[in-house]
Amino acid sequence: MPFSQRLKAEILLVVITFIWGATFVIVKQALNDASPLVFLAARFTLAGALLFFILGKGKIASKSLRPAFVLGIFLFLGYFFQTWGQEYTTPSKCAFITGFSFILVPLIEMFRGSSLSRASLAGAFLGLGGIYLLVLPSSVYAVNRGDVLTLLGAIGFAIYIVLVDIYTHRHPFTHLAPMQILVVGGLALLGLPLDLGRMLHWTAGLIFAIAVTAVFATSFAFAVQIWAQRYVPTAHTALIFALEPVFAALTSYSVLGERLGHRILLGSALILAGMVVSERRGSSQAVVDKHG
Repeated sequence: MPFSQRLKAEILLVVITFIWGATFVIVKQALNDASPLVFLAARFTLAGALLFFILGKGKIASKSLRPAFVLGIFLFLGYFFQTWGQEYTTPSKCAFITGFSFILVPLIEMFRGSSLSRASLAGAFLGLGGIYLLVLPSSVYAVNRGDVLTLLGAIGFAIYIVLVDIYTHRHPFTHLAPMQILVVGGLALLGLPLDLGRMLHWTAGLIFAIAVTAVFATSFAFAVQIWAQRYVPTAHTALIFALEPVFAALTSYSVLGERLGHRILLGSALILAGMVVSERRGSSQAVVDKHG
């Protein structure tokens, strides 16, 4: 039996969530050789150029410029605060706090007047419980500058997810994806003169980090997200993204030896339970919402 478009989209969302989670460690190490704005400028300018020529075929419809610019602003805020925060906190804790963005998505949707099912709300709060248990072993009460910066980034990401759901049904994803990434790179470049502590040391590790994050964690991942959110409800997308801290923690443990604590299994189980509960709305509702 062939996969439905929604199932394909959900599988691909899990794949890019794994990529994002795994690259927390890569970015953390890259910040030893480049300051946050410098790294973001290199990563997103390269990724935007790749998407512009490969996905957009060197063309962007004028009607897609405004929504792509808006998406780029909130994506930039999310990544700027998250990357800056990683200078002061661990990869797994940064990922855990970033994961809080998924619980903000249903709340933003409610403020927009959307009617969410009890299943979606229950799934979101189950996921919140999972995030709480995952953060707790990492001394969440010892809040530092990195934690606060990362939380600001999580707010930016939550707004971005909601806006993607709005714009992807009105504009081609082949136009939105390249332009929004170019906007992030452009904003990072514009901010460089204000970065008094900017640093750049070209090393093999930094080149590897820029290449991996630009090609896989940015070009591929955001093209997939823009396409996939046409078929997956916003609240469920956010719950899938809640797996990001799980993947980040496992990678950080494997590569850096960061201790995770026994609560990660229960926290991960709650997140998965939240995904299953939210799925009770069924795929038919998603099709009506997306294409009706």
